[in-house]
Amino acid sequence: MTFKYSLTLPIGGSHKLKRFTQWAEATLPGLQYRLPPQTPIKTETMTIRLRELEDRARILNALATSKP
Repeated sequence: MTFKYSLTLPIGGSHKLKRFTQWAEATLPGLQYRLPPQTPIKTETMTIRLRELEDRARILNALATSKP
């Protein structure tokens, strides 16, 4: 599988990978992405690798309409 597109999101706090995975499964079922192996707690961004360019727009639209 080739994940040639990326999206860098602002995300703070701990358990970034777990929180994003849970959100993506609930909000965007079927989304194909690859997360970094780990992210430091101090990091305020996370880069997600995507298979399709359209997935980037799907994520951004879902984030804009999601409740905090």
